[in-house]
Amino acid sequence: RDRTAREDPTTRDGLLSRAADYAATVSIDLDVAQVEWAISERARRRAGCCRYDPDTGEITVVLTWDAYREFGWDEFVGTIRHELVHAWEFQQFGESGHGDRFYRKADEIDAPRHCRSFTDGRIELVCTAQHCDWRPERHRASKPVRQPDAGYQCGDCGSEYVVVHRESGRTWRTAAGYERAREVLGDDW
Repeated sequence: RDRTAREDPTTRDGLLSRAADYAATVSIDLDVAQVEWAISERARRRAGCCRYDPDTGEITVVLTWDAYREFGWDEFVGTIRHELVHAWEFQQFGESGHGDRFYRKADEIDAPRHCRSFTDGRIELVCTAQHCDWRPERHRASKPVRQPDAGYQCGDCGSEYVVVHRESGRTWRTAAGYERAREVLGDDW
């Protein structure tokens, strides 16, 4: 438990300051002084991300305020460690992902391999195959949501899928169906 004689942050600036201070205590071969820190107000699913500008070498860890408020500091430090692994990969290799190298380093610093979502998706893609349980959630109207008939398929078995708007129960399988659903749902989208 990280308690550096301070209370849990209650402001966005406090979270950024605490995260940068915490990052300096993590045993990872990373020049944390070169890492920028920012807050996201828009993210609806991910608790954090790490951005890299290959032209300048600038690395920015972006933390989601709503995720921090949902998780609290004690759980959120896992998100910080996870993003530090991405920052380390960018600093060392100029690229980052969730491959074997990432997993090895994440294990070394006790970082979660994946950070859990802090909200449920409002949209779900549901495989139509009888014995397939593929049901990824979506928070935004991505192309597979807007145009499910444009060659997209189940990520597990390759079958067709139906898009479900969770709150209303409305479903569609085509771009035209999506447009009708948006029109009917209006502000309730």
